[in-house]
Amino acid sequence: MESASVIAIVLGGGAGSRLYPLTASRSKPAVPIAGKYRLVDIPISNCINSSLNRILVLTQFNSASLNKHIKNTYQFSLFSKGFVDILAAEQTPDNPKWFQGTADAVRQSLRHIVNYDFEYVLILSGDQLYQMDFAAMIDNHTSHGADISIATIPVGEREAPEFGILKSNEEHLITSFIEKPAKEVLSEWTSDTGNDMKAQGRNYLASMGIYIFSRKLLFDLLETDKKDATDFGKEIIPGSIEKHKVISFQYDGYWTDIGNIYSFFEANLALTLDLPPFNLFDNQRIVYSHARMLPPAKISGTTLEKTIIAEGSIINASRIENSVIGVRSRIGHGSTIVSCYIMGNDYYETLAEIENNTSKNIPKIGIGDRCYIKNAIVDKNCRIGNDVRINGGSHVPDTDHSLYAVKDGIVVLKKGAVLTDGFVI
Repeated sequence: MESASVIAIVLGGGAGSRLYPLTASRSKPAVPIAGKYRLVDIPISNCINSSLNRILVLTQFNSASLNKHIKNTYQFSLFSKGFVDILAAEQTPDNPKWFQGTADAVRQSLRHIVNYDFEYVLILSGDQLYQMDFAAMIDNHTSHGADISIATIPVGEREAPEFGILKSNEEHLITSFIEKPAKEVLSEWTSDTGNDMKAQGRNYLASMGIYIFSRKLLFDLLETDKKDATDFGKEIIPGSIEKHKVISFQYDGYWTDIGNIYSFFEANLALTLDLPPFNLFDNQRIVYSHARMLPPAKISGTTLEKTIIAEGSIINASRIENSVIGVRSRIGHGSTIVSCYIMGNDYYETLAEIENNTSKNIPKIGIGDRCYIKNAIVDKNCRIGNDVRINGGSHVPDTDHSLYAVKDGIVVLKKGAVLTDGFVI
């Protein structure tokens, strides 16, 4: 497989309403993850690690911060043909509509894509967490002479109704496909996923929303055969199985779709485990992101247990456990943080700014003294005063407050929220 024959397209995602309030002012792929990255860094890094360096990111909703991040992060050598370019949704005289779905987004971008030299298109989601060698998937596509390849992952009975489920034969040719099947029909959709997967109860092959199309077929489908179809998973793929050679490429590694607050929270906290399912500490599978010129973290008098702390942080807390602490975080004396994702801050306050804000009873940026915060996500640039108590959990009902939201027991402080001294959630 020659990397020059492949172009990758990362879908920037829709409104991301299930990740609200994290997506109130940014697109889903721009949501900060693991304290120093953004979600879109995952598919782009997977491409770069697979020697694929021609990448287009299709953006639409709340795209300003995503566009800025990509522009400031991914710059290849002047002597390289590689690029990470943004294709923003645009209204044209012959098409006044915004992107209507995954397939429609690619269709509306074809007039830009057609100018590149490629044989295969790799289509990726911008909001998944995984480490995958796309080169192996592309080699599999070409060796089988496939028209379409779908990356698949074995899932259990509980997750299966959330995905497109498919069946394949001994040659990995996909024979049938159903989008989000009802539990009553699941028994008809089991597959031979291998002994290891079956032992874990993962008997269903789910589409990961990662596709390879041969160039001609993609253009034919989007411009002629399926010119009214708006979605790959619901329309393009099911309609192609009988007419074209569609094969499954089974992936057995860690993969999670960051679909809602709970899955986002769990994925981040899982990074603090002794052997995390998503390994950031890997020489080959590097996660790339914006290079910040920040000092090392400074920690004083803090007991740390299963915690990740990003650079530029100033930590004086008494205890932090099972938490991810993002860039430029500031946590005051005597505070306790348990099972939290603190996203950190975009800037440092100067002493003059701190003095001015203190005179107006505005807390310093970061987390103050003697706070207790548990089961929470603290978005960027929040100001949490002293003696604030946030105790998330199943006992807290779902709500949407001007300063925070609660989903599945997880308290999410909104970006830039100001919590005065003694505030309790």
